Amino acid sequence: MNRIKEILKNQGRSQGWLAKQIGRSYVVTTNYCNNKTQPSISVLRKMASALGVDVRELLISTKVLEEEH
Repeated sequence: MNRIKEILKNQGRSQGWLAKQIGRSYVVTTNYCNNKTQPSISVLRKMASALGVDVRELLISTKVLEEEH
């Protein structure tokens, strides 16, 4: 699970903007943002760089997920 959509919203950026920054299609990027598919580590690094955040900020901790269940 990831927080990409949340971070984009907080920064006032669009999924289309992110797609251009990481060299992926809008559809692929939207799937990442909606947690339908997960990006590879290399794509996560590109996203983090484009968004100016640590790559870990893009992810939801597994501890948080375990606590929810």
